[in-house]
Amino acid sequence: MYEFKRLSEVFEASEEIPFDDFSKIIIMSDCHRGDGSWADNFSKNKNIYYAALTYYYRNNYTYIELGDGDELWENDNICDIISEHKDVFSLLVKFIDDGRAHFIYGNHDIEKRKYASRSVKRRGYRYLDESDKRIINAFLKTKVHEGIILRHRVTGDKIFLVHGHQADFPNDMLWMVSRFLVRYFWRPLELIGIRDPNSASKNDRKKTTIANKMVDWVKVNNQMIIAGHTHRAAFPEVGCPPYFNDGCCVHPYGITGIEIASGKIALVKWSVKTKEDGTLYVGRDEMEKPVKLKEFFK
Repeated sequence: MYEFKRLSEVFEASEEIPFDDFSKIIIMSDCHRGDGSWADNFSKNKNIYYAALTYYYRNNYTYIELGDGDELWENDNICDIISEHKDVFSLLVKFIDDGRAHFIYGNHDIEKRKYASRSVKRRGYRYLDESDKRIINAFLKTKVHEGIILRHRVTGDKIFLVHGHQADFPNDMLWMVSRFLVRYFWRPLELIGIRDPNSASKNDRKKTTIANKMVDWVKVNNQMIIAGHTHRAAFPEVGCPPYFNDGCCVHPYGITGIEIASGKIALVKWSVKTKEDGTLYVGRDEMEKPVKLKEFFK
């Protein structure tokens, strides 16, 4: 099957990154950072995302982005995205400078695959730091992967991280056609409120089909996987195939992610909350309580 072959190819070629029970990792995806227009689905959750990442930065988490971080189907100029979201990119650069950031590309930012090597010049990812008038290259110090394997230093157990569009033929092999339709047909319609019904993030049947393909791959390969792409969070019961999905950052109610800390894994949500005095704040909830990772490696 095509999807099995693609996922296996990525798994075999993925760089391994060590972790242990003292590691703290936050995994997010599908931010779809845009240009600030009505079609920029990230804008409404930008403050929530920034507050969440500030928390993770201050608490020494490593940030891993599982693809579709930037909306490069609707927008052909990354400079417009960086200009609109300078504060977010400034924070991401802090993670990068500390060696605490890893990036995977998805179908909507597949053009980042040219940055699989640190030696490639990335002119499009520069922005002006207005605090000291320096030109910052946002991704100069990091590689952009198709897949990553987290390998436990002690047990050797592996967690496969991938965006997930490899299990979605049109968004993988035919991505240029899909990008053309999104950029020149669906984006103008989205600006007036009409959504693309064929998108994996908006079509429930397609979400289920893709998730089932991923689960089948997990069963055959006996390999834990964390993916994005469908925008539908998934956290299996212990004893079920270990297919996890971190959801996305463009939900109407907030953003979701997967935390790995103290040898446990949890699904979390960040959203705007209200105190008794009416004050608004950004808060974190556990959608699924932390479970020991070793339970999914049996």
